[in-house]
Amino acid sequence: MKNIINELIWRGLIQDSVPNLKSVLQKPITIYVGFDPTSDSLHIGNLLIIITLIHFKKFGYNPIILIGGATGLIGDPSGKNSDRKILDKNTLETNIISIKNQIYKLFDFFSEKIELLNNYDWMKEISFIEFLRKVGKYFSVNYLISKDSVKCRMENGIPFNEFSYSLVQGYDFYYLNKIKNCKLQIGGSDQWGNITSGIEFIRKKTGKKLYGFTVPLITRYNGMKFGKSNKIEDNIWLDENKTSPYKFYQYLINISDLEVEKYIKMYTLFSKEEIYDLILKHRKNPNKRLLQKKLSIELTKLVHGNKKYEEIINVTSILFNKNSKNFKYLKYEDYISIYNNIPNNVLNKIEFNNGILLSNLLKKIGFFHSKTESFRAIKNNSIFINKISIKKDLLIDEKYIIGGKYILLQYGKKNFFILKIE
Repeated sequence: MKNIINELIWRGLIQDSVPNLKSVLQKPITIYVGFDPTSDSLHIGNLLIIITLIHFKKFGYNPIILIGGATGLIGDPSGKNSDRKILDKNTLETNIISIKNQIYKLFDFFSEKIELLNNYDWMKEISFIEFLRKVGKYFSVNYLISKDSVKCRMENGIPFNEFSYSLVQGYDFYYLNKIKNCKLQIGGSDQWGNITSGIEFIRKKTGKKLYGFTVPLITRYNGMKFGKSNKIEDNIWLDENKTSPYKFYQYLINISDLEVEKYIKMYTLFSKEEIYDLILKHRKNPNKRLLQKKLSIELTKLVHGNKKYEEIINVTSILFNKNSKNFKYLKYEDYISIYNNIPNNVLNKIEFNNGILLSNLLKKIGFFHSKTESFRAIKNNSIFINKISIKKDLLIDEKYIIGGKYILLQYGKKNFFILKIE
């Protein structure tokens, strides 16, 4: 008989856990996870936690998602080496609405419902003095300093608001246990210190034994975690205005063979039998990238919908088709679709009256940071215009415009940029 703990372990969805986690998960209970609204979008790391909650729903458990309207005003030091930017209430409120909509959409995809709460609703009722008396007395400074999220900040200093973050998160767990009988908290692995602080606080205050575990962090190519307070370009966001669906799809399709075997287990609801069959077929012919394609299809449809997925597949087939003649005679809608999905820029048609040197153009639109980089790419025959290889630093003028207003630039096999000339 399948049970949730074995399912999560097999899928690699448990990183750290408190002792006896298996015992508390023998029957359905209420669990929760929190997201601070430090951005107006979740990212692909947050998506893994959503998928974990979907598994719990499928097994009959009762997940709650807590939006940190209060903790978002404070700032979590976890995973940061400098002070967080303090966001104003209006920004946080906008972010909360956006994140809620994303969460509802993701759960609707699986025909599941989710309860959303906001910790500001109860934290706003507590005075500072009352909070110190109710919560602060149970946390020693030494205990807080021992946590990695605080310890790594001690050399350069940590502001008191972030130092106090664990207390507020601990109180959330206490409150949800009291009103919802919540017994388990889940978070990314950078939240382990906050989770265990809350468990220890509740033990001291009530004598109750509560539980927690963390989901592995999904990291970027440089090993840094995805985070809502990161720069837009550093993340793979769920919001298509921050990360285009095309970029989202390309991130997934280009995951290494080593990682994709992990991700197909972690990010999909395929059964164990289906996944083992896919892995076996993939290993026999890795050049077909079967696992990457399956993962890309599942997650792109989940996050962006079937219609957008079909659009991305069309854009991808056009961009990676080596036939330059076909590219000149696309449908008008195809050019628009490409423009909406890959890095782009707009240039005034007047600038093309006398033409622009390719090296100057590549730097001007930000495709390269310097003319030196542009020259090097041209010299190495790595630049293509409208799918045609360019051998020298030539003059780009109106004759390169296709579809009435577009020029497609390409560097190497996978880097594309489209110009709209108006």
